[in-house]
Amino acid sequence: MTAQPPAAWRATAGRVVSRTLVRSLYSAEVHGREHVPATGPVVLAANHTGYLDGAVVHGLSPRPAHFLVLASTFERGIGPVLRHSGQIPLVQGTGSRQALMAALGVLERGGVVGIFPEGGRGRGDLARVEKGVAWLAVQGGAPVVPVACLGTRATGALADSWPRLRSRLVADFGAPVVLAEEDGTPGRVRLDRAAEEIRTALADHVTAASARHGIALPTDVPPDLWD
Repeated sequence: MTAQPPAAWRATAGRVVSRTLVRSLYSAEVHGREHVPATGPVVLAANHTGYLDGAVVHGLSPRPAHFLVLASTFERGIGPVLRHSGQIPLVQGTGSRQALMAALGVLERGGVVGIFPEGGRGRGDLARVEKGVAWLAVQGGAPVVPVACLGTRATGALADSWPRLRSRLVADFGAPVVLAEEDGTPGRVRLDRAAEEIRTALADHVTAASARHGIALPTDVPPDLWD
């Protein structure tokens, strides 16, 4: 694994593939595109319930993005597509440092990084988040745009299942979270505070978007969860 950021053109090409897939197979909607800053570094933080979340958020984002994706996913059939589209393999544990540094490189050149801060598929209610999203926002000086991804998995569906064809999928981008400077605050404390601020903003946005669009979150954790 390399800590070098992937080439920017790959995310642009990959977004075309994701958008074509999502819009041709599903009734896909995007809301709140105006909340994503047109230039400069941005972190897209989305809830995670279903297999197609990455394709939905990536394809419907107003800007190309490089998503942090579990390295095990690259070993599956979709691996070549992920590599070609400039997604960043994430090895959980000690290997996560390399992925975060590659993502930081994307932010430092003014690009967009996507992340599912819950760390895996579940109910998508943001009961907890990993601190990587806060680290990227702080180190990269980037606003965090909360994204509600809805409709990709129904209650009882398997972790790697696809939604019914032509079913309604929604990506709703919320108002950016800009973390305040905290001079003199210990790094670990600042990271904890930032992670909780992001978690709260994303949880509130997902709850509101779910109600607004009439698409409920699944009430279970997928029974064959592998990531």
